[in-house]
Amino acid sequence: MAPIPKNIIVTGAGGFIGPLLAARLLNDPEYRLILTDLVEPVVPTGVKYPQNVTTLKGDICDPTFVSSLLAAAHPLSAIFIFHGIMSAGSEADWDLSLRVNVNSVRDLLVALRATCPGVRVVYSSSQAVYGQPLPSPGRPVTDAVTPTPEGTYGAHKLLTETFLNDMHRRGFVDAFSLRFPTVSVRPGRPTSAASSFLSGIIREPMKGEECVVPLRDRAFRSFLCSPDTLQENLVRVLHMDSAKLPKHIRHINVPGISVSIQELMDALAKYGGEDKLKYVKEETNPDLERILRSWAPEIDTTTPLKLGLVKDESADALVKQYIDSLKA
Repeated sequence: MAPIPKNIIVTGAGGFIGPLLAARLLNDPEYRLILTDLVEPVVPTGVKYPQNVTTLKGDICDPTFVSSLLAAAHPLSAIFIFHGIMSAGSEADWDLSLRVNVNSVRDLLVALRATCPGVRVVYSSSQAVYGQPLPSPGRPVTDAVTPTPEGTYGAHKLLTETFLNDMHRRGFVDAFSLRFPTVSVRPGRPTSAASSFLSGIIREPMKGEECVVPLRDRAFRSFLCSPDTLQENLVRVLHMDSAKLPKHIRHINVPGISVSIQELMDALAKYGGEDKLKYVKEETNPDLERILRSWAPEIDTTTPLKLGLVKDESADALVKQYIDSLKA
């Protein structure tokens, strides 16, 4: 008799990272996925086991819907919490960010404690938990640096990390908080993230469309990872030994690389053609620039690599991966 698939919930599955993970897990008969979002999640195409997925459209802020979601996934093996309001959207609407990024996650975790005690929880946090004072230029943020977020998005992510640390310490859930780098190059449309241009600077020119870079500083550096690398690291954390982290410290800085705007533009010209650079426009947006400059341009990857995670090689590799995918 074939083993019963393990039930895994993915919230925010109408976004980018949820389908990215689903595309990987649905090639393995070991998993049954429950994908949920405010909009109807789309099942990835070309997977081996599309029959192993259920989609549920609903409001994760609604306790009644959360109850039905957990019932549909019983017995639950793991949950990936990807839903949320992004950085610029959170800064523009503090109350919405509080409701979605804090309250809905807290209520979901409390419901998990009651119905699925000890379940594996993988929470999508962010490098935005870091702010000034940062290490001097050329020195990465290390594990010793205290998070001091300068934006609502990072502050609300850090609140939830702390809540998860305590829930894990008490044995209510088995949690990992993943501080994501900016993922580049994302396919699809621009998002409400302040960092959206870090994908748009490649994606839009390759479609013959304009991308606006919200600051005039080509030396500006950001901490990035590719979709393929993030997908691999999510699966590795799903199976990670819980004892690898202290009971009260559950965050992992997901590995990335420090990349400048100029390096992205050079790679665009190299792999996409010099003519694509005419679609890159540089126009200062003070609100977005303030958010972007509050983030760490480089984060030390020693600990996550020791934990078994992987990272990209270079800006060239990030851009080439995306442009090659357009030719596939």
